[in-house]
Parts: sequence; C-alpha cells; structure tokens
Amino acid sequence: MNQPEILDSDIRALQQWLRAAWLQLGDPSLTTFSRRELRNQMKQCSADLRARLQMVAEQQSEPVQQPIPAYSRPELRILSW
Repeated sequence: MNQPEILDSDIRALQQWLRAAWLQLGDPSLTTFSRRELRNQMKQCSADLRARLQMVAEQQSEPVQQPIPAYSRPELRILSW
C-alpha cells in the first residue's frame, strides 16, 4: 500500500469507529463514568480524523512537479583560427 491508500483506510476506520461510538453513547445502560470515557475517546478520535483529513488536503493542494527532462546533449561547435 502506498501513502494515500493508507490515509484513506485510516480515515474510513476512524469514521466507522465514530459512528459505532455514537450508537453506543445512546445506550441507556452506560454508567456515567463509561459515558465520560467514551466521549473522551471520541474527542481523541475526532482529532486524529481531522489530522488525517488535513494531511490529505495538503497532499492534494501540492502542485504536481514537472518531470525533470532527460539529459540532452549540448550542441558542439568547432571553432577554428
């Protein structure tokens, strides 16, 4: 896998985790402590997701560099006296 594919899979995994966490947060059987811990984990996951999305945005905004032209032979001139 290359870097964009890894970032894409990380973003999808974080989004999926956040969706599941929101569903779990609605569970009435969670204790106050568990709910607080889940919200703290969700904040950390959101920060990680924002960082990954920022990386992707920076990669897309970088201008594509033109390939370096192959070495070409200089024109030679023979000078005589």
